[in-house]
Amino acid sequence: MAQTPQVYSIAAHRGFADALVAGLVPRYAEDAFGLARLTLLLPSARAARTMSEAFVRHAGETGRKGLLMPRMVLVGDLDLDEALGPLFDSLGAGATIPPAADPTRRWLRIASLIREVRGDKAPKGAALLKLAQETGQVMDRLLVEEIAPDDLLSDRVLDLVGDLSDHWRENLHLFATIQRLWLAELESRGERDAAARRNMLFREAARRMRANPPDTPFVAAGVTSAAPALARLLRTVSELPQGAVILPDLDLSMGDEVWNELGSAGNTSGETPFTSGDALTHPQYHLKLLLNRMGVARGEVQQWHRAGSAKGPPERSHAISSLFLPPEASKAWVQLATNKRRMAGVSLVEVANPEEEAQAVALKVREALEEPERRVALVTPDRGLAGRVAQHLRRWNIQADDSAGRPLGETAAGRVLLLLAEVAAEPASPVPLIALLEHPLVAAGEGRAAWLRSARRFELRLRGPRKMPGLAPLRPLAKKADVETWWQGVEDKLSPLLEAGDCAELATWLDLLAQTGEALCGEALWAREDGRALSAFVEDLRLHAREIDTPLDGDDLPYVLRDAMDRVAVRPPYGGHPRVAIYGLLEARMTRADLVICAGLNEGTWPPRPSTDPLLAPGVLRALGVPGADFRIGLSAHDLAGALGAPEVVLTRARRDLAGPAIPSRFLLRVRALLGEDLVQRHEDHEIVSLARALDDPPQVPPAPRPQPCPPAELRRQDISVTALDRLRSDPYQYYAAKLLRLGELDHVDAEPTPAWQGELAHAILEDWHKGEGELTELADEHLRKMSAHPLMRALWRPRLLAALEWIASEIEADPDRKPVAIEQWGEMHEQGIRIFGKADRIDQLADGSLAVVDYKTGRPPSGAEVEAGYALQLGTTGLIAQAGGFKDITGDPEKFEYWSLGKAKAKDHPTGFGYVSTPILEGRKRTGIAREDFLPQAREFLDDALNRWIVGNEPFTARLNPDAPGYDTYDQLMRLAEWQGREEDGA
Repeated sequence: MAQTPQVYSIAAHRGFADALVAGLVPRYAEDAFGLARLTLLLPSARAARTMSEAFVRHAGETGRKGLLMPRMVLVGDLDLDEALGPLFDSLGAGATIPPAADPTRRWLRIASLIREVRGDKAPKGAALLKLAQETGQVMDRLLVEEIAPDDLLSDRVLDLVGDLSDHWRENLHLFATIQRLWLAELESRGERDAAARRNMLFREAARRMRANPPDTPFVAAGVTSAAPALARLLRTVSELPQGAVILPDLDLSMGDEVWNELGSAGNTSGETPFTSGDALTHPQYHLKLLLNRMGVARGEVQQWHRAGSAKGPPERSHAISSLFLPPEASKAWVQLATNKRRMAGVSLVEVANPEEEAQAVALKVREALEEPERRVALVTPDRGLAGRVAQHLRRWNIQADDSAGRPLGETAAGRVLLLLAEVAAEPASPVPLIALLEHPLVAAGEGRAAWLRSARRFELRLRGPRKMPGLAPLRPLAKKADVETWWQGVEDKLSPLLEAGDCAELATWLDLLAQTGEALCGEALWAREDGRALSAFVEDLRLHAREIDTPLDGDDLPYVLRDAMDRVAVRPPYGGHPRVAIYGLLEARMTRADLVICAGLNEGTWPPRPSTDPLLAPGVLRALGVPGADFRIGLSAHDLAGALGAPEVVLTRARRDLAGPAIPSRFLLRVRALLGEDLVQRHEDHEIVSLARALDDPPQVPPAPRPQPCPPAELRRQDISVTALDRLRSDPYQYYAAKLLRLGELDHVDAEPTPAWQGELAHAILEDWHKGEGELTELADEHLRKMSAHPLMRALWRPRLLAALEWIASEIEADPDRKPVAIEQWGEMHEQGIRIFGKADRIDQLADGSLAVVDYKTGRPPSGAEVEAGYALQLGTTGLIAQAGGFKDITGDPEKFEYWSLGKAKAKDHPTGFGYVSTPILEGRKRTGIAREDFLPQAREFLDDALNRWIVGNEPFTARLNPDAPGYDTYDQLMRLAEWQGREEDGA
């Protein structure tokens, strides 16, 4: 074993992967074997792929016809959910080490243990499984730091317990209990947690290397994890005769006083390795912690002797070092020399919102690709921003793959499973049901077009208020849509899932979901990369759920699956643009491109917002020696420092995000402060921002004119209802769109009950009651049942409806001289050759033989002013029809005109609380309305005016002719209201 550790650092500006390859090939390549005898220890699978690409580039640049690649072994990145490479077992290190416990089984078993320990106090369903997942994560954090369970009972922890709140004490007790039970179970099974086994493998591999040094070279490259067991292994590798450890971006130019200001970083004789003065957020802190745990002084680290082809300017490393100076040392910025703050090649882009940021980034990528062989990398922790950039690039047929992948639940195959879970949770709820039936994978293939036609016809009938839960209440809708055969097939596929009940075992749910998904989608569900990931996810979870009882309510099923699927990343296959890459922060480590765009530089995104551990109090973690939440800020700072070493760098942020104004990243603020006001202006790229805005800012076009359609006479002369007459007078264009163009408004899926729906129900009940077909309560229940209304909606609407109906019944019974003679009866008359028709809600015969015309309203009746202006003519026109004898077997002159509203009564002494009468007649203290003797003549005048102007006349159907008239916004988009409203007077 060598006495002096061989540890190197590759400066940020050199480009880690390319510089590493440039040094490894001449040092270790052999004529016959190439690099095949070399073993590279790498942090992750992404790092291995990056190194492979770097070796290929090097071979092309140097003219080599072929090159045997080195053996690449992963030490396993727990953050990326990656396992160890097979090297450690092949060395014999794993021969005496127990196997690792399956993480899925551990998750379910910990949930079972929590349920056993807490009993009735244990959370249920999704909350329980989430707590189990968090418990496992805390266990891993402690295991990585080699903190034994007994350490939770050490004096330094127990001294804190009395100062903690009850919440933290209970959590600490629960965690310690669960960990003890779990470790006892592992011991009985002869297994170890994956993190613990990894430590054991590292220790055994290091022991064997020291006892019998390998004859072949070993190089650990890019490993920055400061886990104690891994640090000792790296120390062993650095002392091998042909071994070396190469670190990324260790700042060797930093002065000793600055290095010391970072803190002790574990090199302390105190009770905890982290002191209050440690600069955990500094990008060099975790490297100092690693060196201290390796037992290597910074002075022993050597500068790597080669640089990559995509290297940046050397002075960039000086600027990066100055950029991240700790607080005390940053005072030197005032006298900092120009060459120490020079950041040529770095530009700043600040835009208004995330969409504009994505557009600007896409333009930068598009611009860079114009130069042959130029490589571009977008680095951002914001997955939404990465997706928007990828979509914008498709405008130019550039396919950019996001190497960070997408959560399984957001893929096409994953969405099928989640939609099925939602359909099971709320039996046949309209929104997930329609989303499922029209999903791209359902019925994929030759029959897809016919399936979609049936699904869309069914959807039209399903729109409106939600029906009763289950599939059976939807059969009448399928019959009305004339898709009964299609719906029977849907029922046959979905019935087993919906018949599982309110609660079942997780394994049973997964069986039903997989069975139903395959019945709907066939093999297409499992065909692509997301389908294969879904298949592996279901099989793994189902396997362990069969062994461990995991009862789950149907309501919790979507949440449990979504949380579990979000932990599975589906990465794209090869096939994207060869010179464009989109990385997350973990995937970006060790990569390099000619242009690196660091996007999303806002607080909470980069760096991420520190989150408190939900189980162990921050003080307990500090006492145990576990890095706090601020430690991750230092890691994200190191990620940015590495990216800043590229030849050209663009830093972007948006001033606003979806939640409102955004705060610039502390790292970006440091860049601006280091440059100073004058240099910042030189580095800001305003041109790309202007171009991004111009790209989606079309040339100015004249605003749309106010619509004034003027159809020919043969289209105008149509029968008109009394309700359509109101719409014609208030807004002629709405009448034109609804009556002449026949453009009806579609109800929303799972819509709230509209006044029209409530009115239809109330009218139907009252009609049957007036005809003597039953009591009000019985009739209400019967009609609600016939409508298959959802139980919740029935429960909310029924009491109010019955109260109003009881008031109507009491009012009618209280006046025996007033007898209803027409209920929901149609009538008609002819004026100027036009048929005027309408349905009277109720017409009463008064004691003197005159008539009272009644209109039921579920909401607010029209005001007297609206009637006076001619915008609510329904009562008056109905009265004209009655006066003309247009209702069969009804004679007499209408004298009373009343609105009977089912709304909340204003009188405090009202018997039921709902229902009141109002009239458009000007009487008593009313200030608006029409006098009784003028009511019908005025109604006829309004009627003739409407007919003369629009039905038999040729006046255009002007949009919003009467802006103050009450109306609907159904056709606002069709009339392009926002484009011309307010511009009428200036003629724009």
